[in-house]
Amino acid sequence: MDPNKKRILLLLPTRTYRAKAFLSAASQLGVTVAIGSDQPQTLSELSPRKSLVINFGKPENAVEEIVEFAQTHPIDAVVGVDDETTVLVSMVSEALSLPHNSVESARTTRSKYQMRKVLATGGIPSPHFELASISADPAKIAAGVAFPCVLKPLSLSASRGVIRANNPTEFVKAFHTIVSILGSSDVKSRKDARAQQILIEDFIPGIEVALEGILIQGRLKVLAIFDKPDPLDGPFFEETLYVTPSRLPVDVQNEIVSCTARTADVLGLREGPVHAELRVNDDGAWIIEIAARSIGGLCARTLRFGAGISLEELIIRHAIGLEVESLQRERQPAGVMMIPIPHAGILREVRGKADAEQVLGIEEVTISIPIGQEVLPLPEGAKYLGFIFARGSTPASVEASLREAHRRLEFVIADEKL
Repeated sequence: MDPNKKRILLLLPTRTYRAKAFLSAASQLGVTVAIGSDQPQTLSELSPRKSLVINFGKPENAVEEIVEFAQTHPIDAVVGVDDETTVLVSMVSEALSLPHNSVESARTTRSKYQMRKVLATGGIPSPHFELASISADPAKIAAGVAFPCVLKPLSLSASRGVIRANNPTEFVKAFHTIVSILGSSDVKSRKDARAQQILIEDFIPGIEVALEGILIQGRLKVLAIFDKPDPLDGPFFEETLYVTPSRLPVDVQNEIVSCTARTADVLGLREGPVHAELRVNDDGAWIIEIAARSIGGLCARTLRFGAGISLEELIIRHAIGLEVESLQRERQPAGVMMIPIPHAGILREVRGKADAEQVLGIEEVTISIPIGQEVLPLPEGAKYLGFIFARGSTPASVEASLREAHRRLEFVIADEKL
C-alpha cells in the first residue's frame, strides 16, 4: 500500500493543541491531507490546498458537506484529534463506507451518564450513579446519596467541575459550584443540552492509571499504561504526572488491560485510538472514563514507537490500513507533568524555565498559556500552565526529574482579573 496515494481528512477544532503534530505525522508518511476546521483562519494558517470549513455543532450538515467534498477529493480515512470530533468521525466514516466505530458507540463515550448505563448493564464494574437537573434542590438530593460521592457536569471535560463531596454540606456547596461553572459564558455559548445536568456517582477509591491503546477490528492493542503518582482523591481531580511504563505488578496491569478491552467491547468500539482512565483497588480495576480518541493536550509527545514513530503517525498508519501491530513503544521510560495553576489571576511572568530544562532527563518545558492571560485553576478552569517532558533510565528517575524541574519554576500570577 502506497501512503502517497492516500488522502486523509483531518478534523481540527480551532482549540486543539495537536494540529502540528498530526500534520507533521502525515507529512512524514507522505499522506495527502485535507483539513476540516470550524474557522477559516485555521485553514489558511495550516495552508493545505484542499480543505473545508465545517460546523462541529451541526454534525448532520457537516457530514453532507464532507460527502460532497469527497466526490471530487476522495477520502481514504477520517481522523479526529479530540473529544469534539469523535462522533463526527464515525458519522462521516459511515457515510463514506470507511472502517469506523459505530455512531452509537461514539455518542455513548461522549455521555458520562449513557456510558455508565451501558457499562452497568454490560457487566462492567460500576459505581452507583444518578442524574440530577441543575434546577433541583441539592439538599434533597444529598439526603439520598451515599458518601463519599463525586459530582460531574455532563457537558465538560478535563476534570473541569468534577468535585468530591464527603457529606451533605460539601455536596450542596459542590452542586452550587458546578451550576455556577455551567452558567459561565464559555459554557453557555456552546448551547449544549447536557449543561443542564449533573452526574452523581459513588467515589471509587484506589490508585489511578491511564491506558493508551488502539483498536484493530475490535481487538485492543495496548500502547502504554501510565502511572499517575500523585493521589487523585479530591476534592478536585487535577491531573499532574503521567509516567510510563507502569510500575504496577504484572497481574494488576493485566487486569487494567482486561477491564479496558471488555469496556470497549461492551460499548461497541472497534476501530482507532482509545484513551481510558481507570482506578485500581482491592476489588479490581474500574473504568472512570474511556474515550474514542488518543491522549489529550501535548502528552502524546511522551510516546514513541519503533524507529521514532510518533503516536499521531501510528494513528494515521492504522487509519489508512497500514500495519501497526508490530509497533511497540520504545523501552526508555518517559513521562509528562501537566503544570497545575496554583491560583487564579493574570499570568505576569514565568521564571526558572532555563534552569528547569537543565535538570537531568528533562527534554522540554513548554508554557502553553501566554503572558498576560487570565488563569483559572480547577474546578472552574480547564487548562494547564504548560507541560514538562522527561525521559530516563527508570520510571522513578523520570518522576524525580519532572518534580525537580517543576520545583525550579516560578509563576508570577497577579491577583486580578482582566
